[in-house]
Amino acid sequence: MTDLPLSAPVLVVDDEPLIRQRILRLLADLSYPPSALVACATLAEARFHLDNGARFPLALIDLGLPDGSGLELIELLHARDAQAGILVISACTTEDVILAALKLGATGYVLKERDDLEIAMSLRSVLRGGAPIDPFVARRLLALLPPPASPAQAPAEAPLSKREQEILELVARGHTNREIAEQLFVSPHTAACHIKNIYRKLAVTSRTRAIHEARSLGLL
Repeated sequence: MTDLPLSAPVLVVDDEPLIRQRILRLLADLSYPPSALVACATLAEARFHLDNGARFPLALIDLGLPDGSGLELIELLHARDAQAGILVISACTTEDVILAALKLGATGYVLKERDDLEIAMSLRSVLRGGAPIDPFVARRLLALLPPPASPAQAPAEAPLSKREQEILELVARGHTNREIAEQLFVSPHTAACHIKNIYRKLAVTSRTRAIHEARSLGLL
């Protein structure tokens, strides 16, 4: 059982059978019953459900479908319910496609290459109202931002500790929590706690904003 708010039904759209089954298994691990899951391999299948009035408060969408782009589904789902959680699970790392997905209403974006734990964490984040962005994707997006005009000093009232600064630099390089924990020889829980402290001190709620804020403060 889970204490997560399980939004249902869930739409899963991916043309790769193994990936589709993997996602369904992860949803089952979160206590979703099979009756709450709608799996589709094509854009047409998903459109069929939407055209017949189905509403999905949670959708897990691949972008590269055999008969079109998952971007179309994102736009339709968001237009029908602006509060819907829409997590892109894709192999695509092209900036314009990523930006298009987010602008059309995607809640989060995670790469298919991530392991089950990382994808499950992204799912949990969406269910809690979060907006998870894959570290690699965040790094690509940050590269599109203009550099700060004049770096300011870090706020004296909440300086980062030496370990927090070290972790912040690893976050900026696109490392996941698990990779940071392994590199620093600490537990994933400890790494996550440090990252939460960094968020608090920088007054941000995501990796992307933490990196951007740290750069604007001259910390990176």
